[in-house]
Amino acid sequence: MTKILGISAFYHDSAAAITVDGEVIAAAQEERFTRKKHTEDFPVQAVKYCLEEAGLTIDELDAVVFYDKPLLKFERLLETYYAFAPRGVRQFIMSIPIWLKEKMFLKKLLKEGLTEVESFDSKKLKLLFPEHHMSHAASAFFPSSFEESAILTIDGVGEWATATIAHGKGNKIEMIKEMRFPHSVGLLYSAFTYYLGFRVNSGEYKLMGLAPYGNPISEQTEKFINLIKENIVDIKEDGSIWLNQKYFDYATGLKMINESKWETLFGFKTVKPDGEIEQKHCNLAFAIQKVTEEIVIKMAKEAKRLTGSEYLCMSGGVALNCVANGKLLQENIFKKIYIQPASGDAGGALGAALTANYMYFDQARNKIQCADRMKGSYLGPEYSDKEALITFKKHKSTFTKFDSFDDLCSKASELLDKGNIVGWFQGRMEFGPRALGNRSILGDARNKEMQKKLNLKIKYREGFRPFAPSVLAEHSKDYFDLEPSSPYMLLVADVKKERRKEIPDNYFDLDLWDRLYLERSDLQSITHLDFSARVQTVHKETNEKYWKLINAFKIKTGYGVVVNTSFNVRGEPVVCTPEDAYKCFMRTEMDYLVINNFLLEKTQQPDWENREKWMVKFKMD
Repeated sequence: MTKILGISAFYHDSAAAITVDGEVIAAAQEERFTRKKHTEDFPVQAVKYCLEEAGLTIDELDAVVFYDKPLLKFERLLETYYAFAPRGVRQFIMSIPIWLKEKMFLKKLLKEGLTEVESFDSKKLKLLFPEHHMSHAASAFFPSSFEESAILTIDGVGEWATATIAHGKGNKIEMIKEMRFPHSVGLLYSAFTYYLGFRVNSGEYKLMGLAPYGNPISEQTEKFINLIKENIVDIKEDGSIWLNQKYFDYATGLKMINESKWETLFGFKTVKPDGEIEQKHCNLAFAIQKVTEEIVIKMAKEAKRLTGSEYLCMSGGVALNCVANGKLLQENIFKKIYIQPASGDAGGALGAALTANYMYFDQARNKIQCADRMKGSYLGPEYSDKEALITFKKHKSTFTKFDSFDDLCSKASELLDKGNIVGWFQGRMEFGPRALGNRSILGDARNKEMQKKLNLKIKYREGFRPFAPSVLAEHSKDYFDLEPSSPYMLLVADVKKERRKEIPDNYFDLDLWDRLYLERSDLQSITHLDFSARVQTVHKETNEKYWKLINAFKIKTGYGVVVNTSFNVRGEPVVCTPEDAYKCFMRTEMDYLVINNFLLEKTQQPDWENREKWMVKFKMD
């Protein structure tokens, strides 16, 4: 048996994953345990959980694998400062001492972190360091069902690479082509994230959600696309890009962009965090989304040309851009596309472990009959009734326990049908950024007020943010133009035309809030302004409990689809424990909470009106 622990840490989204003979036993982000969103700290709690789930000690591991090569990254920093000198001297003086003190001696840091988990024989510990984009590539290809495929990884930056094309076959991955820093699709998208007032490394999905508010037929939108292509990014036919560094400050400075140049180019000031969103901001968001889609499609075509494969695997932060993924799917470049559900740096921990298992230890990669090896991405901890009851006793909670899960689903579907919002906590926690029905907040997709209510009264976030549907896999084509399954909420598809409402001729001239609340379909709360939806197909074989709930809702209402958003409030990581779930339930205007077979009603809880008692301040995302 080959037993391997993968670790991602010290930058953002720290995580751990453990594999045994290539089987993914467990994986989790550290933020879920420490409640510090996007934490960069060594994943002590995540490592503890993974070892417990696998029934292993550190001494029993064949290797511990870190998800990138810090010395290569250090080399990139030094060469970048040298190339841009004398620019960047301030950042050089600030960052190099930190590197020399902390990140250069990574083996020592890793051993110190592991010592916090448990004692072990450090002399016997084998530490391995695959490259960052190899970890991304492995996280996508090795869990897939493909015997061979093209692999495309796109993110901000690893060591030098910012995007790679590779070819996976059996238990090996061959890197074919790479794009190098400072030219990066991920950093380009993050620069616009910053300019439009959102936080880099967490606000990119807000930018993606804002893009459909842009007017696709306006002269300003077309002008923005041209300005981006003529001044900021030169897109080559193979999908590689050249970024005009006069407009950026990330290579040697302390900010993403040269703000004065952007403000001169686009004609408006950098948006302040939580600043007012106007139509011009929406149009620019639409423009950069279109540019990004063009780049990703060209990269995919190049991957096809270089590998000749009928299949594609994707990973890296840009692979979480589900709108671009949906457009790529429509191009029919590949027969099938597989996207790693934890495509960001957290997933690098899993990719690192799999790289070692297959390419270092040369383990055989057996064919599988199921969709993939990710087990639905339900790889985190689960909690027993006893642990739930401990939480309820602590808070003197009032609850009802159902002896039959089917009866619970019937009751929950009735509550959803009446317009209630239900927290849904079941089984193992999801690995990756998406809640997929085990740590979810649910509502009725037909309800015209649900999108507004969820944003303002539950999530406490920007009102423009869209919500995703969870739909019974076998009925997804009744609602969406989506041919393949989308179990990880990584594909955007159009709501079927027969479900749409007529829109006025002046639709794009309406105020963005008037457009948002204009009725667009019979699934109003999950239909975005461009009639798209980020779809999760729910499969009985992967998540029977969630499937049963949606099926009960279908029996009651005729609709096999619900609104699904992650179980957290803005700035907070997704809940992990029953304690986390109960606190989130009490600090929001959620109506009901389901944990295992327990149902809790808000108005029956002690101090339920005293929301201030439960409030916790989180850093804004």
